[in-house]
Amino acid sequence: MSLHEILEQLAAGNLTVEEAQSMLSIAGIAALDGFAQIDTGRHARKGVPEVVFAPGKTPQQLIEICKTMIEHTGRAIASGLDEERWAALESSFGPRMAVANRGAKMAVIREPGREPLPTGGRLGILTAGTSDVPAAEQARVIAEEMGCEVITAYDVGIAGVHRLMEPLARMIESRVAAVIVAAGMEGALPSVVAGLVAVPVIGLPTPTGYGLGGGGVTALLSMLQSCCPGLVVVNIDNGIGAGATGALIANGAATGT
Repeated sequence: MSLHEILEQLAAGNLTVEEAQSMLSIAGIAALDGFAQIDTGRHARKGVPEVVFAPGKTPQQLIEICKTMIEHTGRAIASGLDEERWAALESSFGPRMAVANRGAKMAVIREPGREPLPTGGRLGILTAGTSDVPAAEQARVIAEEMGCEVITAYDVGIAGVHRLMEPLARMIESRVAAVIVAAGMEGALPSVVAGLVAVPVIGLPTPTGYGLGGGGVTALLSMLQSCCPGLVVVNIDNGIGAGATGALIANGAATGT
């Protein structure tokens, strides 16, 4: 039974709590030939959809996993796509690829009529530089798949901090519930933003930098050492994690949960 069916049976008194607990422990899992255990019930359970991480999977494994996700949920989200895996998805799913964001290396495949329902949640995403856009776009894709309205402004870092004021004011006026800030180099922009807004800020360090401390390490440590309260930090280049967390905050604010 699906998660919804189990809960209906529990509410109707046809299942005990213990029986429902046992069934829920295995509901929403689809096994594929010994190479994957797919969490098809994650969005219903947690509010965050499953994302298929493509690196390390053969093109055929990726296709089979995506087919299973579509069969169970009407949608598949894939990340970390290289050219070989792009070609495999395009060949297999063609017009059902509703989102093909090559900058983010992400694709969303949907059945007709399975577009995400707007939640009313609003989320802001900023980047310090153009090099930080791919990670920010990962965050945007996943947040929009969770039903959020996303307001973006890119290349507004502290080297020209006057660029920040107008888009940040626009986000505040739009009543975003959280702001994701992607930055590499010294990673200062999230701290600046956190000192100016009254909503949670999610720091997203990116692997942009020079020499010692490059590869995102300096940005990560700088964000972790911030003295501005209200700033939390995800790992280097974890745009999906930042987007999912921001969308949970925004959706919770919109629905009062």
